[in-house]
Amino acid sequence: MKQFFLTILMVIHLAGFAQNDTPHYNFNNKVIEVEGDLNKDNIADKIVVTQDTLSETAPYRLQIFFKDQNGQSKLITSSTKIIEPQYPNGRDGYMMGNRFSDVTIEKGVLSVNFELLRGHYEHKFIFQNGNFELIGFSMIYSDGHGKMTTTDFNLSTGIRVEKTERYDTDKVLSNKRKKILIRPLPKLQDVVPMENELY
Repeated sequence: MKQFFLTILMVIHLAGFAQNDTPHYNFNNKVIEVEGDLNKDNIADKIVVTQDTLSETAPYRLQIFFKDQNGQSKLITSSTKIIEPQYPNGRDGYMMGNRFSDVTIEKGVLSVNFELLRGHYEHKFIFQNGNFELIGFSMIYSDGHGKMTTTDFNLSTGIRVEKTERYDTDKVLSNKRKKILIRPLPKLQDVVPMENELY
C-alpha cells in the first residue's frame, strides 16, 4: 500500500513539472481584426490577430472564426506559428528583420503579409478539405546592391518561378521555373514562415 501511495505522489509531481513546461500566453493586445467571407456561404467571417505584449518574445496568435446566419461565431482554427514573434530571440536579442504587416481577405483567400528589411512576402490560404490550406507564397526582396529577386509559388499547380534582375537597368539576371508538387498542401496551423526555402 505504501508503494502505491509513493507511485501516486510521483505521478502528481511529474504532472506538475509537465504543466510548467508548457508556455502560458497572455494575448492581451488586439493587433487587427478583419471580416470577409472565407467559406463561400455569403456570411462575413472574422480573423483576429492578437499579441502577448507581456512575453519576452511578444508572440502573435491568429484565430479564424466562421459566423452563422444568427451572427454566432465559431473558432475554426488558431495558430501561434504563422506569424513570427516580434522579438524571436527576446527583447534584447538579435532582430531578424521580418515584421508582421497585416491580414486580408479577398475572394475567399486569406493572405498573411510580412515586411522584410528590403522587401515583403505573403502566404495565401483557402478553406478547402476542412482546413485552411496554403495555396500560394510570394516574396520580393532586394540585396541592397542593385538586385531584386521575385518569387511566386503557386502550391495548387506546383509552379514556382524565381526571377532576379537589376532594378537600376531592368536586366534579367536569372529566371527559373520549376514544378514542385507538395501534397497534401500545408495547413495554416502547421506553417512556420521561412522555415524552408520553398515557403
